[in-house]
Amino acid sequence: MANNVEMNICVLGAGVIGLTCALNLSAKRGTSVTVLAKHMPGDYDVEYASPWAGANFLPYGAEGTLLAQLERETWPELQRLVNDVPDAAIHYQPVKLYNRAKDAGSPTGEWFSSLMKENPWYQNLVPDFRVLSPSELPEGVDSGKGFTSVCINSAVYLPWLVSQCLKNGVVFKRAVVSHLSEVYGMHHTGKQADIAINCTGLSSLKLGGVMDTKLFPGRGQIVVVRNEAGVMPSISGTDDGGDEVTYIMERAAGGGTILGGCFQKHSWESQPDPNLAIRIMKRAVALCPSLTNGKGIEALSIIRHGVGLRPLREGGPRVEKERFDGKWVVHCYGHGGYGYQSSYGSALEVERLVDSIQNTRAKL
Repeated sequence: MANNVEMNICVLGAGVIGLTCALNLSAKRGTSVTVLAKHMPGDYDVEYASPWAGANFLPYGAEGTLLAQLERETWPELQRLVNDVPDAAIHYQPVKLYNRAKDAGSPTGEWFSSLMKENPWYQNLVPDFRVLSPSELPEGVDSGKGFTSVCINSAVYLPWLVSQCLKNGVVFKRAVVSHLSEVYGMHHTGKQADIAINCTGLSSLKLGGVMDTKLFPGRGQIVVVRNEAGVMPSISGTDDGGDEVTYIMERAAGGGTILGGCFQKHSWESQPDPNLAIRIMKRAVALCPSLTNGKGIEALSIIRHGVGLRPLREGGPRVEKERFDGKWVVHCYGHGGYGYQSSYGSALEVERLVDSIQNTRAKL
């Protein structure tokens, strides 16, 4: 980023994408960053997706897509944090992915399609990639993959991102914004913001000046338990319904274990479904008996039930710049259930777009 033009930047949204963008931009000389958000880390609300996430790294982006690029650029930073920054609350977990051929074409089968490909692009990215032997496959599973990934304790990691931003001078402000035009006058210096970074996720569906009708919710329901799994398994579908799936993620630093889940497109339901919760727990225990040492779901120690709405978008995430009312906005939203695993790649792409805007201004 050029250093001869000062920039006042407002980041709208304090999910993992907004916070990572704010952190990255605030590290650049000459930038002054304000984060504006209705919800902040510590809040739990169905429309605030980041706290509900597992969160891990399973590369879902199809080869050659923007999402795959963002995931590829995120992995090295997640590895660095695991190795060098213990207070970020990220740890390594062994992954086992199970694929059932009969799930092809179902909502969860489509969700897993790139992840489960025979020779996926990420095989040379993640450590310890291998094809599972037939003896490692549960009954009814046709193929599988294993590798080493990470799992993030979002309850610690999101506040950690805030703390890193604060070290860089970022100012956080609660705000309910109905139209993008309001953002430019809300910079903490009292000056007009030069650039708005729109990281509002699913809220960009209703945000004035954006109103992106390609966005829609992908409802997820989870059960958080105290039981430890020691492995991060997932499977391409279930016999309980085409939009139900089984995944288990043990969060770092005592964050509990996430049991999921479902992938209910266009559902805005905010309350946990008790029957679905029971199915989730039964499937998790069946897939990973070590959770309860073979004792069934009664031996699960439940912390909470949760529902989050993934910000899905037709065509994938939107990361691009746009002129708006004579000013610049950089959009970065629509990451679906892939926010954490594409966060640093997204922040790098946003930085490139901000650089291009700044270079344009410097020539004027």
